[in-house]
Amino acid sequence: MKKSISFCILIFSFVFASAQVVPTLTADVAEKLAKMPLGCIIQEFPNKTSHVANTAVDGRLLPSELHPAFFGCLDWHSSVHGHWMLLRLLKTVPDLKSKTEIIAVLDKTFSPDKMKAEAEYFTKYQVASTYERTYGWAWLLKLDQELYTWDNPDAKKWHAALQPLTQQILKLWKAYLPKQTYPNRTGVHPNTAFGLVFALDWARTFKDVAFEKQIEEKAKAFYLDNKATPAYLEPDGSDFFSPSLEIADLIRRVLPKKDFVNWLNKFYEKRSLDRISDLPIISDINDYQGVHLVGLSFTRAWCMKGIAKELAENHKWKKHFESTADKFLANALPLVFAGNYGGDHWLASFAVYALEKQ
Repeated sequence: MKKSISFCILIFSFVFASAQVVPTLTADVAEKLAKMPLGCIIQEFPNKTSHVANTAVDGRLLPSELHPAFFGCLDWHSSVHGHWMLLRLLKTVPDLKSKTEIIAVLDKTFSPDKMKAEAEYFTKYQVASTYERTYGWAWLLKLDQELYTWDNPDAKKWHAALQPLTQQILKLWKAYLPKQTYPNRTGVHPNTAFGLVFALDWARTFKDVAFEKQIEEKAKAFYLDNKATPAYLEPDGSDFFSPSLEIADLIRRVLPKKDFVNWLNKFYEKRSLDRISDLPIISDINDYQGVHLVGLSFTRAWCMKGIAKELAENHKWKKHFESTADKFLANALPLVFAGNYGGDHWLASFAVYALEKQ
C-alpha cells in the first residue's frame, strides 16, 4: 500500500511539473506544511543525535537530555529549521488556523533555561565545538534573524531567550572561519557556501561589520577564481544542495551586479548548466538518504530564483533560471507529502523557504 501511495505521488508530481503549474505559498499550503514540524518537534524518536560521548554516562543520555529545546525532528538541525519555519508562517500568514498551537509550541521551546542548556552543550563535551558545523549553525542564525526582525511581543521574548545559544554559535563560527583553509563543496550538510549565505544575511541584518567582512573575504578567497565548474558531475546520490548553485548564490551577495554577471558567465559551461537543470530522479522516496533529492529541487529553485534577479532581462540564462526554478518547485512540492519520516522531519522548511523566493 505504501509503495502504491508513493508511486501515485510520483506520477502526480510528474504531471504537475509537466503542466508547469507553479505552486505558491497559499494559506492552505502553509497549513499543510505547518503540520509537519508541529508533529515532529515534540517527537523524540527515531533520533540521530550525532553526539560524541565523553563517558559512559553521557553516552546513555536521551536526546531530550542532551538537547532540551531541539531534540525532535530526528536531528538537531531539523528541529532548529522546523522552528524557523513555524515562526516564519506565524509571521507571514495571518489567517493560519494552527496559530494558537504554533505559539504554544514555540513558547515551550524558547525558555531561558532550555536555551542556556543548549548553549552549554557546545562547551560541555570534548568535541562539541564542531557539533552541527556549519549547517545547524546557519539555521540557528536564520532563526535568530527571523525573531529579531519581527516587531511582536512574543518574538521579542523568544529572541531574548535564544541569545545564549546565538552568541555561543557566533563565537564558534568567528573562531573557526579564519582557520578554515578550504571550503566544503559537498551537496549535504557541511556545504560551506550555504552556511556562509545565511551567516552573511545575519551579519548584514545585525550590522556586524567585522563578521560580514570576514565572510566576504572568505567567500572571495574560496570561490572568486572558480571557472568552468564541473557541475556536469552533479548530483551525488544523497545531495540536497547543488554545490555549484550554492557558490553562485553566495557570490551574488558579495560582488557588485556587473562583476557577478561576469563571474557567472565564466562559471558555467553548457553541459554543466544542462545537468543542474534536470529534475532529480528519486528511485525510492522512502529511503532516508534518497529523499534528500526532493530537497535538491527546492534548493536549486531558490538559488536559481536569486541568481535570475541579478541578471538583465536580455541575459541568455535569465529566463532559463526562472522557468527551471518553477519546474523544480512544481515537481517537489507534491513529494513533500509522501508520508515518510525521512522527508517529513525536514522537507517542509525547505518548501517554505523556496516558495517564498517566488
